[in-house]
Amino acid sequence: MHSIHDLPEDVLLEVLFRVPCKDLIHCCRLVCRQWKDVFDSPTLWKRKCQLEFSFLSSSIRNPGDWKCLYLRFKLKKNLIKNPCAEENFNSWRLDSNEGDKWAIEDLPGAHGRPFPQPNIRKYFVTSYCDSTKSQLIDLKKEGFWGTLVDAVQPDIVVTDWYAARHDCGCKYRVCVQLLSIDYVVLQEYRPELVIIEQWSDALWRKGVICLCAGALDWNSQFNADFFSC
Repeated sequence: MHSIHDLPEDVLLEVLFRVPCKDLIHCCRLVCRQWKDVFDSPTLWKRKCQLEFSFLSSSIRNPGDWKCLYLRFKLKKNLIKNPCAEENFNSWRLDSNEGDKWAIEDLPGAHGRPFPQPNIRKYFVTSYCDSTKSQLIDLKKEGFWGTLVDAVQPDIVVTDWYAARHDCGCKYRVCVQLLSIDYVVLQEYRPELVIIEQWSDALWRKGVICLCAGALDWNSQFNADFFSC
């Protein structure tokens, strides 16, 4: 009597090729040595790249590790919820809300400049006193499960755009923390305070922070805290 374990390797490859990524990692690779060998084969992941990310296979001839390349692009998404104020303040916690309080305005605003990306239509506006908002993101809930993090070590990049009004100066800072499940700070990234003087060019500026993937564990979370006044 034959079983699935008797399948030739090329046929098994065709079967596993059609299995979703998460099931491949959580289940299929643990079945037996043959299945793990197919799971680790460059052919499987190259074909999945060709199917789902055709631009990769045409622009990258030899990435070194097709599996890692596929998984990095599979999980490439914006983890920040409601980043452009389209849903009011949903998903954000207003930690300090002084002066005239946080507000949401249509771009470019009365004293601002157009945003570099024309599809962005709204933005968060701070007041003349401390204005801080933050967001907590559970990496496990976002699909960064333990075996994937160990295998791929994905980078987490935090990008934030900020600008001052032409007629007002401002101070801006961002703090990003990598937390354990018990909210212990594993890593903290706190760039220098940015000071923009009055009568500035009011141009939008981009800040970028990259979290070290090697510090992640399967219960990690990160907290992004944004301050301006």
